[in-house]
Amino acid sequence: MTTAERSVLTSEHLEAYRRQGYVAIEGAVPPAWLARLLAASEEFVEESRSLTASTPELDLEPDHSASTPRLRRLSSPVDHHPTFAEFALRGPAADIARDLLGSPARYHHSKLNYKWSSGGEAVAWHQDIQFWPHSDFSPLTIGVYLTDVDATMGPMGILPGSHRGPLYRLYDADGRWTGQIAEADLDELDLGAVDYLEGPAGMITVHNCCAVHGSAPNESERVRPLLLQTYSAHTSYPLLGAGVNGATGPASGSLVGDPPFGEPTITIEGRDIPTAPNFSQGGYTTIFDVQQG
Repeated sequence: MTTAERSVLTSEHLEAYRRQGYVAIEGAVPPAWLARLLAASEEFVEESRSLTASTPELDLEPDHSASTPRLRRLSSPVDHHPTFAEFALRGPAADIARDLLGSPARYHHSKLNYKWSSGGEAVAWHQDIQFWPHSDFSPLTIGVYLTDVDATMGPMGILPGSHRGPLYRLYDADGRWTGQIAEADLDELDLGAVDYLEGPAGMITVHNCCAVHGSAPNESERVRPLLLQTYSAHTSYPLLGAGVNGATGPASGSLVGDPPFGEPTITIEGRDIPTAPNFSQGGYTTIFDVQQG
């Protein structure tokens, strides 16, 4: 993709992403879009007031109440509100994904982490690819700060260059999945070099699936909603039967951008596999119907 064909990112942004494993860009989301996303996010806060326990879509903090809602996460916002779907599949996030990955890119999943005021929960150091392994390391996540974020609000922190380093076990000493890097491995990392991405509303963060990242609790009096959507190159595929792949929502696997040229192909161990079309959303019957036309 040439510079003229890119919608949002410059050559400098792309070089920073490749070198560091992440990039942050202020002003990437237009004000009108930002207002729509924030309004949609507030709808789910209001919906959560009637809940006393988490649902598959709305994850509540333990001290959530109707009078003081503390919504921890909206899972798969793309599947629950047309504004989020438009933003991720046809809007600015899709444009940025294509700039980074080429067109088309493959959408994988989305989430909205609210990180509530006065102690909204931390996210321990981890890498993403262990949660949803793919056939390559192209997957990346595009985040959008829906409000201004300063150092007291638990901004995302990313360790520069860690996307080129080891992929860590996210298990404890007893073999229990914890979703975080063990203390012994953290001792090998220079966490003093972590870049904490503060910035204004409308700033995007992009991080590679192998980058070590996390965030502290929100100690401010303001909520810190971060909208996240994950994409891969269209030639990259989630590995079913590993991690949360297969449980990432009905829009998962959607291509954003121009249709790819030619037939779909996966390369494994140097051999190209000319695959069938994507029938995961339906449309396939049997080999007999296909072969007999």
